[in-house]
Amino acid sequence: MVVLQESLAERSAHSAAEELGRSARKSVPRSTHAEWEPAPERRDPIAMIEAQNATRVPWLVPVRHDRMRASPFTFYRGAAGIMAADLAATPNSALSVQLGGDAHLSNFGAYASPGRQLVIDANDFDETLRGPWEWDVKRLAASVYIAAQHLGFGAKLSKELTADATGAYQQAMTQFSQMGFLDLWNRLLTIEDVRAEAGMTKADLARRVDRFEERARKKDGRQAVGKLTEIVDGRRRIIDQPPVVYPIRSLPDGYDPTEVEATARAAIDSYLSTLNDARRSLLARYTLVDVALKVVGVGSVGTRCLILLFEGRSPNDVFFLQAKEAQASVLEEFLEPSPYDNHGQRIVEGQRLSQAQSDIFLGWTTGELEQRHYYIRQLRDWKGSVEVEGATPRQLSFYAKLCGTTLARAHARTGDAAAIAAYLGGGRRFASAIAAFCEAYAAQNLADFRAFEDAIDSGRLEIPSA
Repeated sequence: MVVLQESLAERSAHSAAEELGRSARKSVPRSTHAEWEPAPERRDPIAMIEAQNATRVPWLVPVRHDRMRASPFTFYRGAAGIMAADLAATPNSALSVQLGGDAHLSNFGAYASPGRQLVIDANDFDETLRGPWEWDVKRLAASVYIAAQHLGFGAKLSKELTADATGAYQQAMTQFSQMGFLDLWNRLLTIEDVRAEAGMTKADLARRVDRFEERARKKDGRQAVGKLTEIVDGRRRIIDQPPVVYPIRSLPDGYDPTEVEATARAAIDSYLSTLNDARRSLLARYTLVDVALKVVGVGSVGTRCLILLFEGRSPNDVFFLQAKEAQASVLEEFLEPSPYDNHGQRIVEGQRLSQAQSDIFLGWTTGELEQRHYYIRQLRDWKGSVEVEGATPRQLSFYAKLCGTTLARAHARTGDAAAIAAYLGGGRRFASAIAAFCEAYAAQNLADFRAFEDAIDSGRLEIPSA
């Protein structure tokens, strides 16, 4: 009798969630997501970039501009703040999840799970915050369209590729809405899953996946150590590689090496309290032997990023941690603020909620010198990503579907999968609406990119001198 009552209660909860989704569909029809028209009071995108620059390392800001101007796609990668403001003016289903916040194509990839499996997942959570699930979907889908546009694909094919990502999200969300919560929580997307679900010929898939897996496994801590360090007088140290890597012994003007090292050591002491006892015990076996500033990413360029070299039994028993500055999410102006005082904790908790498996050394801290927030993780632990440049339509479609499925799993873990699935329904109406939105937003992104280029040409925005 008790089992029967529990079963009826579960069915009732599922039905209530589905009704919530259908009700949201009535309030915000799926077709309305096709709409994109810049608001009359839309902010100047260049002014928004300048406002972000004000909190960044001044001498790195020109590097950020230079990386963003490579193409409309790289500009889009660095323009999460611009799109956040635009999304705030679009229809909102009021069904919330833990947003990745910057769910474009290049923020998905492969990494090593604690069990040493190569898993596929989102890998950037700098902007994570709770909010409407469709914001992430639009950010991902628009990145597919803009990548296709950059690769020279026509509008028809670009919309089809965008619909591939959205359709995969929709299909996966329907599947996840039928799963038990614990089964969903433990759901991993592994290389073997990719082999099973890709829909390619066996030979073609084996060739592509094996090559990707081989590259990802090579991008581990040993490779980072080999590339970024050297042994001098029997001691391992970080190599000076400007303008990308600056060890504390060769920091640019304005930095006191003694202060930077003291700050790093104090930050590590604070960070340890965010790890469990087992992780603290493991890290305690290592000694911090060198610190450097490192330039990373596209949108992140200019935020403070340290790489921390730890040594164990010998100069060959070493690994890196990365301490990356955590600023306020670009979404916070438009959504409920983070419940965490430290933005590093906001990122870490959002990542732990969304990812199936997270880095064993993931934690957060505060830099005491300037009271800046940081999150800490390993530097390169079987990191793998798909290069958009040179992709064929078939390759881009495959990857877009993979990202859509991955995003749906993250949303299903942190939101009401049954409600979202009911909102999406079983047809193509939502996917078609998002494709139309992306076509219009890609035109907006291109216009913003042209304005960005003009700002560089006019001297309003700096780039590194030749």
